[in-house]
Amino acid sequence: MRLPGITVWDGADLLGPATLTWSGDRIGAVEPGGSERFAGLAVIPGLVDSHVHLVGSSLPGSSFSTWPLTTPREEQVLHGVAHALRAMRRGVTTLRDLAGDRAQVAIRRAFDAGVLAGPRVLVHGVVGMTAGHCDLFVPPALGERPPTADGPWECRRLVRAWARDGVDGIKVTTSGGVLSTGDRSAWRNYTRDEVRAVVDESHALQMRVAAHAHSEDGIAVAIEEGVDSIEHGTLMTSDQAKLVAERGVTVAPTLLINEAIAEARVPVSRESQEKAADLVARRDVLLRQAAESGVQFVLGTDANGYHVDFGDELTELRRMHEVLGLSPADCLRAGTSRAASAVGLGDRVGRLAAGYAADFVVIDGAPWENIGGLRPENVVAVVCRGELVAGTLPT
Repeated sequence: MRLPGITVWDGADLLGPATLTWSGDRIGAVEPGGSERFAGLAVIPGLVDSHVHLVGSSLPGSSFSTWPLTTPREEQVLHGVAHALRAMRRGVTTLRDLAGDRAQVAIRRAFDAGVLAGPRVLVHGVVGMTAGHCDLFVPPALGERPPTADGPWECRRLVRAWARDGVDGIKVTTSGGVLSTGDRSAWRNYTRDEVRAVVDESHALQMRVAAHAHSEDGIAVAIEEGVDSIEHGTLMTSDQAKLVAERGVTVAPTLLINEAIAEARVPVSRESQEKAADLVARRDVLLRQAAESGVQFVLGTDANGYHVDFGDELTELRRMHEVLGLSPADCLRAGTSRAASAVGLGDRVGRLAAGYAADFVVIDGAPWENIGGLRPENVVAVVCRGELVAGTLPT
């Protein structure tokens, strides 16, 4: 297969008119030169969302708090598949689930095996404490709860259990959160010894560690104990930003979801709205300073189908331009090559080059110059794993 004479933005820079060829799930060549044949159209790599939660209701009006408790797990998996396919058809060809278990692992395996034509999926299991952020999504009266770990050796055991289940990485909670009931974003989650144990054990098993961290203290322990990415990073200080930039730790700011909750644009409790509003009120100045300090921000939406939809990744990138002050080209890098590196796939996806996966989007416009044009209605075609999965390729 080939697209001759189409403008190519390769995940890092603009190549101009080029011929893109691919066979199966591999790009054969990207050869710059020649005349432009498709005026106004361009090819960019498929987007990489480094922070999602696939298993949630895909039906409008479902309750975030009760749907997971009243829906059988087998049925929930089908909703997770629907979310993944929706994102893929909007141009998101790689998704990293940051609160996964065997259900998301099953979705990943089905897509990888070709049982269904779907995006690439990575799965991180959560290691969190009793009464911590992830534990507080479940009402206290409910006996069946997701696993928790307390103490360094229990943390190591849970990391090993997730590895046995086939996950790709680990998420550790180092601060409280917004949507968890009775929680506070400033609450400490885990001691330094526990965080150190999670990171050490995960790295020993060749798994990356993403840290959920809103607060200054939560960010500090995550950085100092060697996590690979920060999720949210909302109240990052200027000194922390310099350290994050120096160490090359990526940050997914998840802008849209906190704004939607703070403004009650989605169904949320009064408690969650107040927590999000407090964070958002302080966030913008701090994160823009972090961007100016060289922090590597990446696309991460926290999409779950309730508060941020799958496919809203394009809106998140536009919002990163507005809030963080990133250039349009840097926003695109945050959603392609940089995000791919953040999830450990920098040598396989996020770029248009020989040997890389055949994941790309044909789009109307030049989003590396005008990020405002990065919208679903401008997506002309999506190719994932070498197969056309949405739209029509230009001929």
